[in-house]
Amino acid sequence: MGSLRYIGSKARVVDQIIEAVGAPTGYDGHFIDLFSGTGVVSREAGLRGWKVRANDHLLSSSLITQAQLVCHEDVPFQYFGGYLAALMQLTAAPVIEGFITAEYSPGGHSRSGHARRYFTTANAKAIDGMRAAIRRWREAGLLAPLEEALLLADLLLAVNGVANTAGTYGCFLNAWDTTALKPIQLSPRLLLAQKCDFVVSNLDSFALAASPADVVYIDPPYTKRQYAAYYHLLETISAGDSPVVGGVTGLRPWEEKSSPFCYKRRALKAFESLLTNLRAERIFISYSAEGHVALADLSELLSRFGVVETIPLGKIGRYRPNEVACNNGDGVSEFLISLNKTERSASTAHELSCYA
Repeated sequence: MGSLRYIGSKARVVDQIIEAVGAPTGYDGHFIDLFSGTGVVSREAGLRGWKVRANDHLLSSSLITQAQLVCHEDVPFQYFGGYLAALMQLTAAPVIEGFITAEYSPGGHSRSGHARRYFTTANAKAIDGMRAAIRRWREAGLLAPLEEALLLADLLLAVNGVANTAGTYGCFLNAWDTTALKPIQLSPRLLLAQKCDFVVSNLDSFALAASPADVVYIDPPYTKRQYAAYYHLLETISAGDSPVVGGVTGLRPWEEKSSPFCYKRRALKAFESLLTNLRAERIFISYSAEGHVALADLSELLSRFGVVETIPLGKIGRYRPNEVACNNGDGVSEFLISLNKTERSASTAHELSCYA
């Protein structure tokens, strides 16, 4: 099964991140992944024995993360004869002309009159058919919540493989990419061999609570790219709704899920607010040199909360949707910042005000 093309994915440095975090030392603490994205860090933490509490404000990411953490025991698919049989039945679902066909393929009838080329008409009809089948099965009581999440995540990954985009869904390509012309295909994923203690939520990160025994991992989107807009189509397929969309790109309404970390003037203040409310004593923050928060400024803020250590992780491939990004180089330097809160600095942090 292929991997999801995702801005800022930590797949290449996940081993280094979890090595720095270390193994769980007691039975009370959890590994809390506040911005789980593709779920690769949560999965590795679960494999290392952590009890995982993952979260992402995007519904699509929370579904993808759940799929990273399930084992066969979690998803028996008893009404279908197992996981592989369920995938085969989903693949065989009748095609229909639904919302994706209407709004995101040239053969549809968009409300705004645009013939968008995110998917070929054949693939769009197949996507609509499979999404409708998942809904029918759930409403008929044939799918448990984790089974539904797994099938939706598998559908999203298949969608990603035939999307006529440069990697995100902010726009589509004018000419058909060769991969977009291939028929969409579901593939089984490698489920965890052993059961993991996990919960995945779909909340604003500021709504999550942590205890002193927890370890919190933070990988916020502190570039100008708003993920709710860049991955709007995956959100629509996940929700299975029919939002009012407009313009050439067909963006769904996304502003309510905009992140303060994506605004240069608000990002540092957002870090302060988040850290002030987190009671966890050990916090790890992924930092990219491409972010619009200077490492020195972030380190200075973090030092008000406790002892800070910056760990270089090397370079990962740059997200390159256009010529400008390609000219900026092949790699982006990645760091992991370790914050150990002390009693003194924690009390000082609560006295901070209006840091910008």
